[in-house]
Amino acid sequence: MSTLKERGALVAEAARKMDKPVYDGDIFNKTPEARRELQKQSPKLATLEEAIRKSGLKDGMTISFHHHFRGGDKVVNMVVAKLAEMGFKNLHLAASSLSDVHAPLIEHIENGVITKISTSGLRGELARRISTGLMEEPVVFRSHGGRGSAIANGDLHIDVAFLGASSSDPLGNACGYSRSPNAKSICGSLGYALPDAQYADKVVIITDDLVAYPNTPNSISERDVDFVVEVDSVGDSSKISSGAIRDTKNPRDILLAQQAAKVIINSGYFKDGFSIQTGSGGASLAAVKYLRDSMIEKGIKASYALGGITAHMVRLHEEGLIDRLIDVQSFDKVAAESLMRDQAHKEVSACEYAAADEPGSAVHYLDIVILSALEADVNFNVNVLVGSDGIIRGAIGGHPDTAADSALSIIVCPLLRGRIPCIVDEVTTLITPGKTVDVIVTEYGIAVNPLRPEIAETLRAAGLNVVDINWLKDKAKSIIGDAAPLPFGDKVVGVVMNRDGSVMDVIKNIEDPEL
Repeated sequence: MSTLKERGALVAEAARKMDKPVYDGDIFNKTPEARRELQKQSPKLATLEEAIRKSGLKDGMTISFHHHFRGGDKVVNMVVAKLAEMGFKNLHLAASSLSDVHAPLIEHIENGVITKISTSGLRGELARRISTGLMEEPVVFRSHGGRGSAIANGDLHIDVAFLGASSSDPLGNACGYSRSPNAKSICGSLGYALPDAQYADKVVIITDDLVAYPNTPNSISERDVDFVVEVDSVGDSSKISSGAIRDTKNPRDILLAQQAAKVIINSGYFKDGFSIQTGSGGASLAAVKYLRDSMIEKGIKASYALGGITAHMVRLHEEGLIDRLIDVQSFDKVAAESLMRDQAHKEVSACEYAAADEPGSAVHYLDIVILSALEADVNFNVNVLVGSDGIIRGAIGGHPDTAADSALSIIVCPLLRGRIPCIVDEVTTLITPGKTVDVIVTEYGIAVNPLRPEIAETLRAAGLNVVDINWLKDKAKSIIGDAAPLPFGDKVVGVVMNRDGSVMDVIKNIEDPEL
């Protein structure tokens, strides 16, 4: 038998034909200790500026972010400020949502660093300025499921994703919680970041808790990560439950929650093994409390709760009333900690949550959803994005996704907010088509979509106050009269996409000298 040395010429010839190098045993001639130290180093570790330069980002490209830290997010402002400092221009910012904390973006829009935005929602001063015509390009609004689909099918191509993580190891195994005693911030599920991590050309993990390898279980795999950046803080965990997420003590919201619970209990869908999602409004969240009593009384358990998971849902799960939690976004610290420790609490991506073209999307199997609204009209169309003053002040979220796919969609809203009617002739902006809305609950009565006469019959038989939607509209008018028309201009400042990728509505700039 010839030795390898004797076969050297043949090895060299084989390597040449395969266009491969010849094995060099010298690379392993280091001491075991030296090899160990080499393995501890990660070529992915970088400063933010290094990561940006190495990513290949150029003017005109698309950058993306997630919003799991909600009002406590620090990543968007940090990254865009660095991009401005480095001289980037004409960037497309594709965030899963933006809030009042992102007001510093106004300066970067005015300076031409950001010229396009795609998002699910806008709030605060940034939303106000965009509503009055700050940007030349209209903002593109997508639902959470629609955004997931657009990223997956290439309609929304991401060049570089900057994803905040509560913890990461040097290779990029990252998640929204941490078992480290030095953990600075947790946000729970990273569901809206997962499509970005999977499909973006380059992925930069930004963390304030760099832990030893391996950081498992992880939400984002090292296989999808190109760079890891350690910073002082990625977010304020105390603010993940801020904004739209609120636990109500308002008597009207409590009345609405009780009515919504009665609709569910008497709908025919309230039976053992049902599935449910609640929106983020006070009344829809409070409805869970009233369902709990009936679940215990009737011996009914839910198969799963879906969507943005809250402490209320965690409590029912821990009491054995909900079998599984499917979490695309943790709405409070209790939910985030539950995700970390409970195997029956599952994190899912936006695609697995609500993409219309995802066969296994959880919303396809959803029985009941309780949602809030800024306004609804006599055709059951719903607006959750633009306020009665014409200012963008909300988010599409998963509203149209869950309404379309659930067996029973319930909208909970008051008849009036102050002097503003919530039941109108025509919504200011179409977000959720009326054909997907089954029931609207107000404190003055319950309207059932004519497409669902069996629901109306069931609720009447249970003694609930079922009224015509036009009666609710007229009731609102009788109290406050006709509202003045909004002073919309001719400039389109927003485009609303349907979850199937078609254009559903536009938002025009609002003209008001006081704004």
